[in-house]
Amino acid sequence: MKHLIHKTEDLENRSRRDNLRIIGLPEEHDKRKSLDITLQEIIKENCPEILEQEGKVEIDRIHRSPPILNPQLTTSRNVIAKFKNYQTKGKILQAAKKKSFRYQGTTVKITQDLAASTLKKRKAWNTIFRKARELGLQPRINYPAKLTIFLQGKVWSFNKIEEFQEFVKKRPDLNRKFDVQAQNSRESSKVILNN
Repeated sequence: MKHLIHKTEDLENRSRRDNLRIIGLPEEHDKRKSLDITLQEIIKENCPEILEQEGKVEIDRIHRSPPILNPQLTTSRNVIAKFKNYQTKGKILQAAKKKSFRYQGTTVKITQDLAASTLKKRKAWNTIFRKARELGLQPRINYPAKLTIFLQGKVWSFNKIEEFQEFVKKRPDLNRKFDVQAQNSRESSKVILNN
């Protein structure tokens, strides 16, 4: 059963590989102009070199997610954009990783569109990721949800939080800094990973 769940998640992520998720774009922008035009303007404002190289960025589909606005939500819905050219999408994603994007004075975040289950697994690393960054370990979350750190001139990768906790337990200097026992009880009460 786990294998089928993993396979389904992998297929869903692969089907989203041409997609970017735009977070933080206010809803009122939709009333004035189409999302396609808004995305072109975001690209022009933040990475004009891509438009110079590519001309108009070709979008297959673009929409808000979820499709119906919930009046009880205080945040705007995300925008999902499916690009016709994978390389162009990659250039935009790389530019968004290097600097914070803005659109008409509003900060917008652009990320890879991933399956909800993958996002949940990535979110489970948040506490460890923040502490690793504080300690200068240059943490990264690699696809799909693997933590990578740089320690003593070597790159270390962990697929599961439990692997990281075992690694830290063997290193007294890190064990004290990460406080594995306290973190272990907090994480186990909050997050259950389906690997």
